[in-house]
Amino acid sequence: MSPINKLTTPELVKRFTEIALEQDNAIRKFDSRKFNRLHVQMDAIREELKRRDGDQRAALIPLYHHPNGQVRLKAAITTLALAPKAARAVISAIANAEFSLQTADARDILEGLDEGDYKPT
Repeated sequence: MSPINKLTTPELVKRFTEIALEQDNAIRKFDSRKFNRLHVQMDAIREELKRRDGDQRAALIPLYHHPNGQVRLKAAITTLALAPKAARAVISAIANAEFSLQTADARDILEGLDEGDYKPT
């Protein structure tokens, strides 16, 4: 795979989605080591998108409608600083879901936002 700074924005969005899906699988298998490795990869993609002219994290906003909850959650968290109301609505929907693997994470993010412990950048 090319270094992330050589990838186009659509390629980065595709890779972000793939990583989130792999994270979902790691969560289901209780594989925290794999999840943590994937988290580092996702952070690198976030930073690359943010670094690009015009803050290209906005390219993740269409992922708010992805069928997978992990993809939606990670896209919303990543874009909170750019689209706070829309991103929060996605996170709230996940937090209020009857059951999903991402419910607890979504609730933690909302609590951090409400208490001022989490500040999106």
